[in-house]
Amino acid sequence: MKLYYAPDTCSLSPHIVLRELALGFELVKVDNRSKITSDGRDFRLINPKGYVAALELDDGQILTEGPAIVQYLADLRPETGLAPPAGSWARVRLQEWLNFITSEIHAGSALLFNQALPDAVLSLFREKLFRRFDFLQDTLAEKAFLMGPSFSVADAYLFTVLGWCKFFSIELDRWPALLAYRANINARPAVQAALRAEATQ
Repeated sequence: MKLYYAPDTCSLSPHIVLRELALGFELVKVDNRSKITSDGRDFRLINPKGYVAALELDDGQILTEGPAIVQYLADLRPETGLAPPAGSWARVRLQEWLNFITSEIHAGSALLFNQALPDAVLSLFREKLFRRFDFLQDTLAEKAFLMGPSFSVADAYLFTVLGWCKFFSIELDRWPALLAYRANINARPAVQAALRAEATQ
């Protein structure tokens, strides 16, 4: 498999999951501005949407959208427990978390990258994002991970998008459970390996 990624983007999430599952894969870096891959191809021919992540399977099929990719990967190694079995109530809860992260944290954070927006508008988006952080603070004050006692693909995704706070000068000290949660995930060997690999590619 090939994972098309760009540093400091949501493609870190499937990268972490690939390493957590100990699956064989190749990393292909994408320049987010030029849309050219590290091996000289036009990334838009691989993913016409033009953004990472994209996973190229052994048979040549391309899978896009992080929440779909991480569930696909977890199902390749169900014994790891990174995703509950398809069709179970727990799997529906996982999908609920993935959708929340996509629509409320990922999309809510991405808006803050748009410096063309007036400060007043950016402030409104920050406050909305902070309300979502309040919800996560309450949730993670009572359990170690989003799904309970064990790490799941949803945690890889939330960890990834929380990492963007540094770009907006958002300190997580206001949400101590969220700060501790991120530090806990950051210490995982697979997470460290993914971060090192993306920093040196």
